[in-house]
Amino acid sequence: MIENDLDEVLPADLPNRQRVIEGAARHLALIVEANKVLNLTRITTPREAAVKHVLDSVMPWRLFEDALHVLDAGTGAGFPGIPLALALPETRFTLAESIQKKARFVESALDELKLPNALVTARRAEELSGISIITARALAPIPKTLALFRPALKAGARLLLYKGPDAEQEIADAAVEAGRFRARMEVVMRYELPDALGTRTIVRVAVE
Repeated sequence: MIENDLDEVLPADLPNRQRVIEGAARHLALIVEANKVLNLTRITTPREAAVKHVLDSVMPWRLFEDALHVLDAGTGAGFPGIPLALALPETRFTLAESIQKKARFVESALDELKLPNALVTARRAEELSGISIITARALAPIPKTLALFRPALKAGARLLLYKGPDAEQEIADAAVEAGRFRARMEVVMRYELPDALGTRTIVRVAVE
């Protein structure tokens, strides 16, 4: 059962851990059903989904716990926004997805999960305002991400970007763009996913 996989891989100190297990299991079941027609994910086994979708989403939860409003840019099937919203019920999450069929799936998933602290919008993330943290797992290379979110960064938002093992190269490639508006980029967390499923690096970007 997917609940057993989630129970095995999720951190013991994760807030609202049982709520995350139950909600994430239901979310993944909805994805499996929708994937028959929508092609939401190429990850098919329960264990891989538990690790690559849910564990990966919540590992940096401490970096989000002081935020009032988090924007998940390009949420796709709802990651990392839905697992984080399950873990952090006091934080407001807006899940932005410009592909309408994916946005409709996420909206139906939020309805099914009864997540009052999360909503989905089909507007592009860069069109939204009033955000304290913008996060993304697979949006774009850092130079392009900085260009997209320059107004939000200048208004005081922070970026927390899920990146792979080559994050330092992306940071170096973004140096010129970051210098245009005094954005500081730093690696704030790095972790290995179980089952040799990859290295994740969290990059924080903020204007000094």
